[in-house]
Amino acid sequence: MAGNDWINSYLEAILDAGPSIDAAKASLLLRERGRFSPTRYFVEEVITGFDETDLYKTWVRAAAMRSPQERNTRLENMCWRIWNLARKKKQIEGEEAQGISKRRLERERARRDATADMSEDLSEGEKGDIINDLSAHGDSTKGRMLRISSLDAIEAWASQYKDKKLYIVLISIHGLIRGENMELGRDSDTGGQVKYVVELARALGSMPGVYRVDLLTRQILATEVDWSYGEPTEMLTPRSSENFIHETGESSGAYIIRIPFGPKDKYIPKEHLWPHIQEFVDGALSHVMQMSRVLGEQIGGGQPVWPVAIHGHYADAGDSAALLSGVLNVPMLFTGHSLGRDKLEQLLKQGRQTREEINATYKITRRIEAEELALDASEIVITSTRQEIEEQWRLYDGFDVILERKLRARIKRGVSCYGRYMPRMVVIPPGMEFKHIAAHDVDPDGDPEGNDDNLAFPDPPIWSEIMRFFTNPRKPMILALSRPDPKKNITTLVKAFGECRPLRELANLTLIMGNRDDIDEMSSTNSSVLTSILKLIDKYDLYGQVAYPKHHRQSDVPDIYRLAAKTKGVFINPAFIEPFGLTLIEASANGLPIVATKNGGPVDIHKVLDNGILVDPHDQQAIADALYKLVSDKQLWARCRQNGLKNIHQFSWPEHCKTYLSKIVSCRPRHPQWRRSGDRPEDSEPDSPNDSLRDIQDISLNLKLSLDGEKGKDDTVDNAFGSGDVAANGNSNHYANAVVKLSKDVEQHKIRSSERIDHNSSKMPMLRRRKYILVISVDSVSDADLIAIIKSTFEASSGYRMSGLIGFILSTRLTISEIHSLLTNGGIVPTDFDAFICNSGSDLYYPSSNSDELLYPSELPFALDIDYHSQIEYRWGGEGLRKTLVRWASSVTDKKGEIEEQVVVEDLEHSSTYCHAFQVKNSSLVPPVKELRKQMRIQALRCHVLYSHDGSKLHVIPVLASRSQALRYLFVRWGIEVSNMVVFVGQSGDTDYEELLGGVHKTVILNGGFNTAQSELHSTRSYLLKDVVAFDSPNILQIDSCGANEIQFALEQLGILKK
Repeated sequence: MAGNDWINSYLEAILDAGPSIDAAKASLLLRERGRFSPTRYFVEEVITGFDETDLYKTWVRAAAMRSPQERNTRLENMCWRIWNLARKKKQIEGEEAQGISKRRLERERARRDATADMSEDLSEGEKGDIINDLSAHGDSTKGRMLRISSLDAIEAWASQYKDKKLYIVLISIHGLIRGENMELGRDSDTGGQVKYVVELARALGSMPGVYRVDLLTRQILATEVDWSYGEPTEMLTPRSSENFIHETGESSGAYIIRIPFGPKDKYIPKEHLWPHIQEFVDGALSHVMQMSRVLGEQIGGGQPVWPVAIHGHYADAGDSAALLSGVLNVPMLFTGHSLGRDKLEQLLKQGRQTREEINATYKITRRIEAEELALDASEIVITSTRQEIEEQWRLYDGFDVILERKLRARIKRGVSCYGRYMPRMVVIPPGMEFKHIAAHDVDPDGDPEGNDDNLAFPDPPIWSEIMRFFTNPRKPMILALSRPDPKKNITTLVKAFGECRPLRELANLTLIMGNRDDIDEMSSTNSSVLTSILKLIDKYDLYGQVAYPKHHRQSDVPDIYRLAAKTKGVFINPAFIEPFGLTLIEASANGLPIVATKNGGPVDIHKVLDNGILVDPHDQQAIADALYKLVSDKQLWARCRQNGLKNIHQFSWPEHCKTYLSKIVSCRPRHPQWRRSGDRPEDSEPDSPNDSLRDIQDISLNLKLSLDGEKGKDDTVDNAFGSGDVAANGNSNHYANAVVKLSKDVEQHKIRSSERIDHNSSKMPMLRRRKYILVISVDSVSDADLIAIIKSTFEASSGYRMSGLIGFILSTRLTISEIHSLLTNGGIVPTDFDAFICNSGSDLYYPSSNSDELLYPSELPFALDIDYHSQIEYRWGGEGLRKTLVRWASSVTDKKGEIEEQVVVEDLEHSSTYCHAFQVKNSSLVPPVKELRKQMRIQALRCHVLYSHDGSKLHVIPVLASRSQALRYLFVRWGIEVSNMVVFVGQSGDTDYEELLGGVHKTVILNGGFNTAQSELHSTRSYLLKDVVAFDSPNILQIDSCGANEIQFALEQLGILKK
């Protein structure tokens, strides 16, 4: 019970209150009923694992009561609260145990199913090896670069990579990010991650072989933050680059690029950014496209220089990076920093909030789904420690250590994994810049005041700001640096210091707890912690022994470390759990021994540096003993200091970047590739005849006429790099064929690819000429109403339509043959449209009116964009996925008496190469999207699962394919600005409905009685629609009809048509 002083006094009050209370009115807290003792129950069951802030406040109020009767009543009520809290904790623990058991059974079943699908028996090699560099990409140790320390070795590595000209994109969208004077600790969003991403970008920009690094973040124009956060571009000045001399250019180096999205005049927390993610993706895509062209002119010989990788940091940026890498077809990396499932578990264990309350506050389910999507899309997941992999990533559906080892072994043996993929987990500790640090020799027996390096230089101002707190500033300084957050455990440190008299007599304590002007203006959590610390200082009478300055700059932090080292002090990080512990590295680099929590990353750091003591953060006495040992034993202090300085180079930024870049270049290169490499729409004038001729040639080379595409004969070929690309060899010949297979829904008639499509028949040159594109993507209406909406849209924009300024795209879950039938029956000519996004976004067609080339009357004049397939096929499971889905479908049955009917049936007629279609006979008996997606993920199958609006159709398509992504592809492929697109949707839609609402495009929501009822499947979404869609955006307009006049009014309001 040491260290919980208020609890001790509370228990003493319970035990001492007995004689003063009348026996007839004795309260519950003074007697035992049966074997139940509230006091014992509290001590044994409640005292650990809970945030005791509120209970402490109640005790303070109870202790202040002068009336014994009122005081005892408060104590009784408090005991009841504790008892109920303990019962709640037991309930949560029981539910958690059930959840863990269920998750374990699901994983074991998934492993069995996956093993059964993979035909070859597993060898001993498939049991995997150490977890450090988990890889399902088949990397052998050959080509991997071990961590190196000598300057010669680094220079040799630099020589190897100096001729490369890499473009790297980093994404970190929340918090306040700038290159200098970072306001770390200002709020919970501006912490260690901000410093990490800025320094990573800066360090990468100085590495040989790296031409440009862009760190994309949010542009903030709010008045409550500094103007610098509104600057569109900020160059990051390299700290030093003496060791690396490489070519520079006009656009080379590292930059912070601020993308405008979300409320323009507000700085909002990360939990409120989710509705604006799509807008950021569109803005980031526009920047990357522009920069790729600029770099192409500078270093690419006129060809675009695409990013070699896109690296997302934290869940929100992981979601963004997945979408951006998908549309650009470039490798993605991900760093979680802090993971949602782990946070959810910690919050539930506290017992203070229900799952619903946690989700309302932190949008935790949206965050977890973003992290799952990042696992689906990432080639590499970078972690700081093994603990993050073993204890945190194992909680996710998309990662399983055992299954990953099996997949890795199979790939190494060249055996098919049947469409299963797992990201590579790589441990790369964060780096640090040491050039500005001068850790001078210190005599352990010398006088701290006699070690001035150069008396001609004045002391840094922050020194006097700290020293003014101390009665005796010559004593060794115990330094803690963190936000005043409960999980940082600063209150326990203050208690340990206050209750250990020998430690107080020997040392001072300095607490650097962010920046503040007024405690009342801080967040409730931070102000509560800070208030508790100030009360503890008063309780233990620590005035003159504890410093807690209100302000410091980021540039002051090295000086603070140096002051602590000058006084022969110690740095401490007592957090309950520390994902990595960058401050420990910074302190060690300045010659400070460390005391750190034994939970998390500090274990790995201590293993390398061997410069301190690890402690249990809950053990107040252990913290005090470790601090006293280091400050009192001068030889131990000197030995820890020297060990840290000797080994700290292993955490330098050059070391980090060298390992980082070696992992990137091991990925299979991917980028947008068209069948004719010279096709660059942005380099041609839209009205040039030569441009049209190039388009015609490009179409004849790139596109084939098809109805629904073709089922691949073998979609399960794994490439040696494990990149997830389907079909490298077999499909290339398949795409080159001019004649495709017969389509099932047109009576097996052949349709052939035109080897020449005349200028008037092709719609693709026209796509480039369109100023605006109207996209009809209404799922919630009947076929007749859809035809009416199409005709109303044509009529509303008739003037612009005839002039060619406005084009049209139909976006739907239907196949191309169903679209043809729908339009023909409705009296609409297919060539009225410029493109058709079909099969829920897995196929993209263009119309052709050259009917003279058709061999049979039943042939349909549509051209399939094969380049789009090359963009979306990443990690497509193909036939392996289909077999798993068929097996799952057979398990979903409806028992009617003795008759058992299958509810989900494969729909081969409406399936295509990149869309597995199923019919759903009873939508009430099938699992929601999140459950089906989970079942696929735990078997390492990556896909996008969608139900139709009425729940009668199920489509499974590539993980990064969607109707919204298809619109971005049109921008990448043909240069059609996404901001000039208007998407028409109904009141509801298929399960990808929310994706169609966000972004920089305009959205018109058609309300009215013509909208049909939505399936109950859509009511089981993991999060509220308002949490992911900004309905108050000026880009979203709602109208109450689908008539031509109302649509015309909407287009006028959005600025598409002139009023």
